[in-house]
This record gives sequence, structure tokens and C-alpha cells, in this order.
Amino acid sequence: MPPELVQRIEDNFAHGRPGLGYGMTETNAYGPQNAGTMFVANPTSTGRALPIMDVRVTDDVGVEVPTGETVEIWFRSPTLISGYWNRPEATAETIVDGWLRSGDLGHLDAEGFVYVSDRAKDMVLRAGENVYSSEVEASIYEHPAVYEAAVYGVPHTRLGEEVACHIMVKPGHTLEPRELQTFLAERVAKFKVPTVITVVDESLPRNASGKILKRSLRDQAIFDQTS
Repeated sequence: MPPELVQRIEDNFAHGRPGLGYGMTETNAYGPQNAGTMFVANPTSTGRALPIMDVRVTDDVGVEVPTGETVEIWFRSPTLISGYWNRPEATAETIVDGWLRSGDLGHLDAEGFVYVSDRAKDMVLRAGENVYSSEVEASIYEHPAVYEAAVYGVPHTRLGEEVACHIMVKPGHTLEPRELQTFLAERVAKFKVPTVITVVDESLPRNASGKILKRSLRDQAIFDQTS
């Protein structure tokens, strides 16, 4: 959830407070949670793990990394699936020694708060620099004209990938790409500012669970660049 939205909920609802949960189908939707005062104080975190779940951040070979380092988040809990139906290879790849590889990149802080940076497949690798889409999206949502945003990578012959985004503007608003780039330049590092920007006035495509279909947007941006 963009930090700006967390504060808006806190400021505008007299009888409700912001809350968020982080889970997966493979965890039976169980996972870290953040709500109320704890969420307002830590708006970029998905919260702490609940008592029956262990969370660790682990490198590619299964070694737990120091606090604050960003790599893949792993879960261990009695709520995990036992495996994928008739897919033993996928099960062996995802569940390692009782730990579930989430496919999400993130880190833990010293107090046990979990921070999710991106899906591993959605991280943009631009000229050797990691760009986490959620960070850039959070800054985009601070712009008053933005209603929906999705950041993703598109191929680039020299850089490997460059940062791109789709923006849905609020009714009655307009937004020029250069204006957005100037706005973001004050909030994120220069290499994280999108260079390919698509502004629309209709909702971005989503799947049945409400997640924005970044792959469709990426394919559309690539088609627009080459057509």
C-alpha cells in the first residue's frame, strides 16, 4: 500500500484505521500483518510475522542474510501447502527443507518488521542497478493527478532494461510525462525515474484478485515502442 494512502485513511476515516496483510495462496493467505498505530508508524512495512509463522530473508543458495539486506523472503508455517497438485518439480523448487520461497524480494529490520520491495520477476535491472517498482510507485502516488500506477521494465539494448510505467489519471486531470519525471526527480534517484511513460484515463487491467497485470502493460509498451 502506498504510504501516502496509509496516511489518507488515517486522516479521513473517523471510525476506521488502515490495515494490511501479506500472504499467498501457498500460505493459505496467512502472513505478516500491519494495522492501526503500528501501520501509521511503519507505513512502508507489511508488518511482523504472526506467532505460528517464521520469516527469513535468504540468498539464492538458502543462506539467511544479515538484517536489512534485500533478497528473497521465505516462510515456514503449519499453514503452508504440502505441495502443488501433480507438480513435484515445482514443489521441490518452491518448498525447500520446509521453507516456502515466496518469490518476493524484501528485508527484515531489527524489530522484525517485514518490508516487501518487489516480486523478483518485476524488479527492473537497469545498467546493473536494482529498481524496485513498489518504491517508484509509492512516489508516483504522491502526485495529485495520479489515480493508478504500475512500474515495470522494458528491454533496452545498452542498459538491459529501462524503467517504464503506466499511469491512470484522476477524472478531470492531465499529466505530461515530463511533468511526472520532474516530480519524481525530487523523490527518487535519477536512474529510477521512468523514461517510458504511458498516461491513460481508464483503469489499468487487473486479474480476478485485483492485481494489476504488469505483463500486459509491458507487452503494450514494447509494442508501442516498436510500432
